[in-house]
Amino acid sequence: MKAAVVYYSMLGNSEMVAESIAGKLNADVIRIEPDKAYPDKGAKKFLWGGMKAVMGEMPVLKPYQFDADTYDTVIIGFPVWASRPAPPIMTFLNDEKDKLKGKKIAVYACQSGNGAEKAFEKIKSITGNEDFDAELILIDPKTNVNAENETKITEFCKKLEA
Repeated sequence: MKAAVVYYSMLGNSEMVAESIAGKLNADVIRIEPDKAYPDKGAKKFLWGGMKAVMGEMPVLKPYQFDADTYDTVIIGFPVWASRPAPPIMTFLNDEKDKLKGKKIAVYACQSGNGAEKAFEKIKSITGNEDFDAELILIDPKTNVNAENETKITEFCKKLEA
């Protein structure tokens, strides 16, 4: 199995999980970044990010290397903003949706509150997947490091190895 972990991370939560998953699955890591960074501190971060997510913004992305034909499995990771995937992931999905058809797709979401399930449904509607091969939801994994989160990541990876 050749896998890629495609992720966007503002504060490092999704990045930390991407690195952990990639290490367990020997997967490539592909970071998605908007051409113009979002505010990452204070109230502006929540207002701006949430508004952009609700409005369905699809920001221009910095160049990234992703050849879907290279991978059997694509793992998509992101922070949840207003019960939606962060906008850079929406751009990636929109740009690559045709190339993702027929791939094993897994998703993980990092959040402080809730909304990941709704975000997963949004991704299903874009990719045309009825189900994912694995799903993972973590609450602030970078600041909430614990054995339970590590177990969840390990179980997530085991589903993809099968």
